[in-house]
Amino acid sequence: MVSSSANGVEGEACMVAKKKLPASEPPAAVDIRGVSKNYGRVNALEGVTVSIRRGEFFSLLGPSGCGKTTLLRIIGGFEDLTSGEVLIDGEDCGFLPPYARNTNMIFQHLALFPHMNVFENVAFGLRRKGVSKPQIIERVRNGLALVRLEGFEQRMIDQLSGGQKQRVAMSRAIVNDPAVLLLDEPLGSLDLQLRLQMQDELRRLHRSLGNTFIYVTHDQGEAMTMSDRIAVMNGGQIQQVGTPVEIYEKPRTRFVASFIGHTNLLDGVIIEKIPGGYLVNCQKANLPCVSARSFEVGQSVTVALRYEKVGLAKGAADECVIPATVTERTYLGSAVRIETRMTNGNTLTADLVDTDRGRSIQPGDEIKLGFLMCAAVAVAN
Repeated sequence: MVSSSANGVEGEACMVAKKKLPASEPPAAVDIRGVSKNYGRVNALEGVTVSIRRGEFFSLLGPSGCGKTTLLRIIGGFEDLTSGEVLIDGEDCGFLPPYARNTNMIFQHLALFPHMNVFENVAFGLRRKGVSKPQIIERVRNGLALVRLEGFEQRMIDQLSGGQKQRVAMSRAIVNDPAVLLLDEPLGSLDLQLRLQMQDELRRLHRSLGNTFIYVTHDQGEAMTMSDRIAVMNGGQIQQVGTPVEIYEKPRTRFVASFIGHTNLLDGVIIEKIPGGYLVNCQKANLPCVSARSFEVGQSVTVALRYEKVGLAKGAADECVIPATVTERTYLGSAVRIETRMTNGNTLTADLVDTDRGRSIQPGDEIKLGFLMCAAVAVAN
């Protein structure tokens, strides 16, 4: 279904456009069905389909230009979709403008009103909805208490710190009690320590409210720390949806494996199916691998092997051992990173948590690296 402009339809007509799902099962908080968005010849989104559960913290993760913010704005009604459907609580909202959806959005640049104090900023949406004055006072007080800003009602925006401004924006969004809260990289402008503090605040708010949070970020640490599930996006498409553990431990594509964490990527070919996985030939080195998907013998794949999953060989029976020559050593504090060259010419990097032993290794040393089969994952190219 192709929608008209979200801002060009009046309220009564919008309500007529709603469609309800069959009553066989509770609808998802947000159901994205085959959504595409074109800007002229540029395809910002291509057939995106994903279902976001009620009450979950769901992150859209990917590099700049991958389409994550476009998808968030389509959910909120700030962008038209070219084709597809967006259902919120089971109702088709493709034709609804932002004010007619049960969503609220926290923008990257917050969009607070500098000429208003904290109370007036938080109360703004409630006044627009015609909420009574006693209810506005109560809801604003409760909203500020949730973000720990009691007593700040009369402060002007320019009298607040960056973190306090973030909390005002959060409070302004949550006092409207949206079913779905949309967050467009709200922590991107903060320094590291404040960003970490605000991550804790967001997790606490989510637990307290129980609303559905949809969070856009390019920061994998934020997504991994806060999310129930993550959709990794690239080139206008969703590459993989899963829990942080699934995304990290069982990537399905080369892009997901490379975008999350630090990963060795080795090109290879499936030469045999073995119990629990596959045997992959990577330029004469045969590596046992697991995988989150099915492959056929002869198929080209990439072997993804996290730096921290590789260590100095211990001689265990189920260990894959690889002779290598050290080419570089870097002290990281919590680990020592060694870059090596295998006998077949491939490079292999390992983060050694045994820093005492790692510091004794020098470029030019001949060593044996080891990893378990479960650490190597065959992914699609």
